[in-house]
Amino acid sequence: MSDNINLGRRRFLGAAAMTLATAQVALAGPAGAQSGNAKPVSAVKPGAHTSFPAIKQINAGLLNVGYAEAGPADGPPVILLHGWPYDIHAFVDVAPILASAGFRVIVPHLRGYGTTRFLSGDTLRNGQQGVLAVDVIDLMDALRIEKAVVAGFDWGARTADIVAAIWPQRVKALVAVSGYLIGSQQANKAPLPPKAELSWWYQYYFTTERGRAGYEKYTRDFARLIWQTASPKWNFDDATFERSAASLDNPDHVAISIHNYRWRLSLAEGETKYDDLEKRLAAFPVIQVPSITLEGDANGAPHPDPAAYAKKFSGRYAHRLITGGIGHNLPQEAPQAFAEAVIDVAGY
Repeated sequence: MSDNINLGRRRFLGAAAMTLATAQVALAGPAGAQSGNAKPVSAVKPGAHTSFPAIKQINAGLLNVGYAEAGPADGPPVILLHGWPYDIHAFVDVAPILASAGFRVIVPHLRGYGTTRFLSGDTLRNGQQGVLAVDVIDLMDALRIEKAVVAGFDWGARTADIVAAIWPQRVKALVAVSGYLIGSQQANKAPLPPKAELSWWYQYYFTTERGRAGYEKYTRDFARLIWQTASPKWNFDDATFERSAASLDNPDHVAISIHNYRWRLSLAEGETKYDDLEKRLAAFPVIQVPSITLEGDANGAPHPDPAAYAKKFSGRYAHRLITGGIGHNLPQEAPQAFAEAVIDVAGY
């Protein structure tokens, strides 16, 4: 779940009284895969698709990455990044919309999910924020993608934010649910008011060995609880949940998840080779690429107020509030709105 109150979790609290006019997304004519080359996009009902045609595998950096691909091979690339504890099925309805608009859509399993595996058993099962972004750059290199739109939610939104902030030359545009989620270990040392701390109960649970063992034993029960609390108005069925829960059977999933949350609280070491990257992220760099941020009106997960992060985007920027009881897993709950944001920002 999102580390949303880092520059969410810390600085955003001081701006809670601020307000920002947010626009309800209007499903008007899309910009198309390329500016000036609009293609009609048919409306897609959430749950219309249940699977991807095939999962491909490619060696990229430290990983053999499993990923779904849709759309023309020569289309403008879009990389869609999922969160915890979800998987690529969060985009199962988004990908066909973007493919029909002419995009080449890449949907990778993050490290610790699905068919993605480490190439070496000796590699640290590292979940710190920066390394997930390095994974994306490695995947782009392996696929020979020079520049792409990057879009995501939860861990995927943070990862997309980092890629856009640190490697802007590789990013055409950004879509991020809950906005600017780049974090800092130093900022995370400051306590929050009790109500805010309560929202992060699982993070503290994971700091204990009991919590690690509990997550390993009850992974599916845990994930279902997070889905329910993060999206309280999303009435997903068992089949929808199980399609994604299968990805949590990855042998590295528990280790990556636990390391991620312990690292945030400085209770687990990262890798020294990423120290310079994390130092840059701790300065909360401004994102310069064209960006659209999204928020659901029923997001039950911790998330910052849009007013608090608007100035972290210095390029062309818009924020959209997606209404109708939309929770944390916005692309799966509102695929049309998410796809429209990608199409629109690609045309900026």
